[in-house]
Amino acid sequence: MASALLANTLYSLGFVLEKRALTALPEVTVRRPARLLRLVLGSPLWIGGSLALAAGFAAQLVVYRTLPIAAAQGIFVSGLVLLVLLSARLLGEETSGRERYALGAILAALLMVVLSLREGPDGGDTVSRAAPYPLILLVCVPSLAMGVWLYNAAERRSRHRHRLPTTGVEYGVAVGLLYGVSSLAIKGVSGYLTASGIGGALLGLLRSPYPYLLLFTGAFGLVMSQAALQRCRASLIVPVCTTVTCLYTAVLGTLSFGETLPEDPLRLALRVVGTGLAVAVLLAMPRHDPPAPASPQPPIGAKELTPP
Repeated sequence: MASALLANTLYSLGFVLEKRALTALPEVTVRRPARLLRLVLGSPLWIGGSLALAAGFAAQLVVYRTLPIAAAQGIFVSGLVLLVLLSARLLGEETSGRERYALGAILAALLMVVLSLREGPDGGDTVSRAAPYPLILLVCVPSLAMGVWLYNAAERRSRHRHRLPTTGVEYGVAVGLLYGVSSLAIKGVSGYLTASGIGGALLGLLRSPYPYLLLFTGAFGLVMSQAALQRCRASLIVPVCTTVTCLYTAVLGTLSFGETLPEDPLRLALRVVGTGLAVAVLLAMPRHDPPAPASPQPPIGAKELTPP
C-alpha cells in the first residue's frame, strides 16, 4: 500500500513537471522524434519530471509483487485527485464542472473495483507471478497497433484548420493503451524478481517478451505522451490515460495472469458495474474545448470615435 501511494505521488509530480517544462519549449511533434528528444533533454525541469516517473516505475514493481492486479489499479487511479490538485496549483489549469463530475464518477467506479476485492489469508485474491507468453503477445500486439493508429488519427484530425481545439481524450486513450501494455510488462518483470539467483532471473527475463514490450512502449510512449502533453491540459489527458491504463490492466491483466474474478455475486457485480461505469464516463467526456470568445467587432460602416 505504501509503495502504491508513493508511486501515485511520483507519477503525478512527474507528469506535472514535464507539462510545465513542455510549455516553455517550442512545439514538438511525433513526426520529428529526434528534435523532440533534443529539446526535452535540454530542459532540467523535464529531466526532473522524468526521474520522478522512473522512480514511480520502481515503486510499481514492488506493488505488483504483493498486490493483485485489480487491487493495484484501484489504488493507482486514486492518484488522479493529486494530479488535478497539482495541475491547478502549479500549472494554473482549470477543469469544467462537467469534467469534475466525470473525474468524480471515475473515482467512484474504480472504488467499486477496489471494494470487489477479497481480503484475508484464507480467501484473499491470489497474486499470480507468470502468464503464458503467446497469450501476452496475443493481448499486447493488437493493443499497441490500436494505440499507434488512434494517435495518428487524432493527429490528422487536429491538423484541420477549422477544427475546434481538442481536449486530448483521443490522445489520452491512445497513450493509455501503450501504458496498459507497459503495465502488463511490468507485472511480468516483477514475477522474475522472486526467482532465485540474479543470473537465472536475468536469463529468464531476456527470454520473455516483457523487456522488448517495455522498450517499445517506452520509446513510443515517450514521444507520443510529450507531444500530447504540450498540446492538451494535463488535468484532463493524464486522468483519461490513467483510466484507460488501469482498466486495461485490471481486466486483461487479471485474465492473462490467471487472477480469478470474485465468486461472490455482490463483489462480482461491483467489479463489472465499476468497470462499465468508468468506460461509459470516458466515452461521454467532451472531445473539444469550447472556442475562445471572439472580441466584439464594430458594425460595418460604423465610424471609430476618437477623443477630441
